[in-house]
Amino acid sequence: MIRYFAAHPTAANILMIAIILLGLSSLSGLNKETFPQLKADKVQVKIPYPGASPEDVEEGICNRLEDATDGISFLEEQKCEARDNLSQFTITMQEGGDIKNFKDDIQAAIDTITDFPEGIEDITVKELGRVDTVLLLAITSDLPPTELKALAEYYRKRLLQTPNIPIAEIKGFSQHEYRIEVKPEALKVYELSIQGIADLIKSQALDSPAGLLEANERAYQIRFENLRRTPEELADLVILTTDKGGQVRLGDIATIKDQFELENKRAILNGQPAAQILISKNKSDDTLKVFYAVKTFVEEENARLPEGTQLIITQDAAGIVEDRLNLLLKNGWQGLLLATLVLYLFFSFRYTFWVSLGLPIAFLGGIVFMSLFGVTINMISMVALLMAIGILMDDAIVLSESIESEHRAGKPPLQAALDGTQKVMRGILSSFTTSVLLFGSLL
Repeated sequence: MIRYFAAHPTAANILMIAIILLGLSSLSGLNKETFPQLKADKVQVKIPYPGASPEDVEEGICNRLEDATDGISFLEEQKCEARDNLSQFTITMQEGGDIKNFKDDIQAAIDTITDFPEGIEDITVKELGRVDTVLLLAITSDLPPTELKALAEYYRKRLLQTPNIPIAEIKGFSQHEYRIEVKPEALKVYELSIQGIADLIKSQALDSPAGLLEANERAYQIRFENLRRTPEELADLVILTTDKGGQVRLGDIATIKDQFELENKRAILNGQPAAQILISKNKSDDTLKVFYAVKTFVEEENARLPEGTQLIITQDAAGIVEDRLNLLLKNGWQGLLLATLVLYLFFSFRYTFWVSLGLPIAFLGGIVFMSLFGVTINMISMVALLMAIGILMDDAIVLSESIESEHRAGKPPLQAALDGTQKVMRGILSSFTTSVLLFGSLL
């Protein structure tokens, strides 16, 4: 092959141009992330439940899934997200487990559940890859905790509607709850008990699906709804009726507080209470594209927010990727420039030009293969590229010096290229093989 390309420079030039074009076209398609993707470690279970509210899904599906899968081997974490008409249950596997066996165990555990509510649709069980954290977005404000969480939920939905932002989760809050403190004297006066009041609240604060009504090619959700969703609605709930026809409501005998389960579990940033939104990405997403989408969103929103409320980007993992990428580019052009200057001191311009041109062409060729094999630009691959700068330039200088030496000895250019290459080929290949074996053993 060396003889062929040395004897046919046109073919070599065509190959070089093809590598340049393919490398440039592949460069934009490479995703940038912090670390390469590892094997799947999550299994997701989706169960549609038409006509059901998040509370119905939590009670009828999530609790049963959590109980059934609690004893599975290599189980690390369970997380169930209850939405309107859908349960999304995610189970994380510990390191060392086999994802296929883990998924089969989950499927077997789900098959043992016999008391799912009527009306659920087909259950889907699938593997999930890892997700990478891109950044943590903090919302600082002096609003009460409940209003701050509502603001965070508003921004979470807005972020998910923004292109290039795939995953957003609210952090920094414990379980939201209504705390009902019954007055002891009211229990005596009306001969009530705490359990009796709890049962009355449960029976009257009812919201349950009643199925679907299909008519004229349209489907309508039918529900019986009497759920109390605010402290005021709870306070208006009738506890009992007196002998004289009067009504005693919950607000007459109790104080209702809208709060979080753990008041001390909250985030503080710059001395202000803060809500947190964790922005993550899937394997197919680009870290820098996600980061800049969030950054643009934050800049636009901060320009409109009132004084005292602010969006702040913290824990920026994308900055690590960007810094390392800039370091790679900086080292690349600096190494190329220095090598070119040194080569020009000892070789003619023609030798210097072609040796220097080999570095960017080799990099573009590497980009093509990275794209073909699904390798991303990450911390590991960028370290490898940084090391390749030195290896390539060393080998190129040794090879060019050998060819130049043969040419000075009076050999024709073609023969000098062949003999000079053959003279150092074993040394270059052995050096390359040593590096491959050394770093390959770390995999």
